[in-house]
Amino acid sequence: MANLDTAIQQIERQILGKSEAIHLAVCCMVAGGHLLIEDLPGMGKTTLSHALANTFGLSFSRVQFTSDILPADVLGFSTFDPQQQDFSFHPGPVFSQLVLADEINRASPKSQSALLEAMEEHQVSIDGNTYPLPSPFFVIATQNPLHHTGTYPLPESQLDRFLMRLQIGYPQADAEKAMLRQSHQPQNRHQPLLTPEKLSQYSEQSRQIHASDALLDYILRLVNFSRQSGQFPNALSPRASKALLGAARAWALIQGRDHVLPEDVQQVLPSVCEHRLRDSQTSHYQEKALSMTLLEHIDPLAA
Repeated sequence: MANLDTAIQQIERQILGKSEAIHLAVCCMVAGGHLLIEDLPGMGKTTLSHALANTFGLSFSRVQFTSDILPADVLGFSTFDPQQQDFSFHPGPVFSQLVLADEINRASPKSQSALLEAMEEHQVSIDGNTYPLPSPFFVIATQNPLHHTGTYPLPESQLDRFLMRLQIGYPQADAEKAMLRQSHQPQNRHQPLLTPEKLSQYSEQSRQIHASDALLDYILRLVNFSRQSGQFPNALSPRASKALLGAARAWALIQGRDHVLPEDVQQVLPSVCEHRLRDSQTSHYQEKALSMTLLEHIDPLAA
């Protein structure tokens, strides 16, 4: 029976040289959170999303966000049936287990916010009716860097809904050379290694991973430093502290442990916290400095 290790290895065969980003993406899904991938066009954001859906056997839909997209294009809409004399609901692409919101920051704020309820409540409310979304349910959103033409920055309230934010980055030379060798070969669609039910089981297991009081105190010192030091554009909220613990538990599970170590927190902290600490004026290099400031100032062994 396949496990998380073999699932990760299959994804690594599709996206070469990006082991850390793949591990973090799987960690995000095991933790039950939504993922934001921010990078230049052509870096493999969509490929990673397809690989995750395929490997875990999730139903998949893609929404290409543009400046003229409407909330109904994402959520669905109701129409009146004159024969039945009643309204019927036509579900939108959000009714899939994994939804790729491609280039989400090219849409207007109104259309961006259409995903808020779905991401937080796993349901959609339209015309006074509430429709549950599939389980498990994940949103992977991609966005181009904010300095690109035609982008609308995601508001802090929406950024906070994403458990983790990743940047894939350029591949190493040897990985890119291997990719070029494969470019003339047809891309084979791999068979799912796990089921959505098995992924849900891993998510439940991650919530049972032990976190000691000392580990919880370490997380609290990290978030309190962001609130009290005055060195960060935005401080970490209680939702962020829960996200940090949940991601650290999932990372420990992937590493084959039944307890969380400070190193697990440190590994996931940049992906969990940088997009929450920044503001619209923060550059990529400043973001890295924000997470390093947190880790450098707080000793996990302090009382």
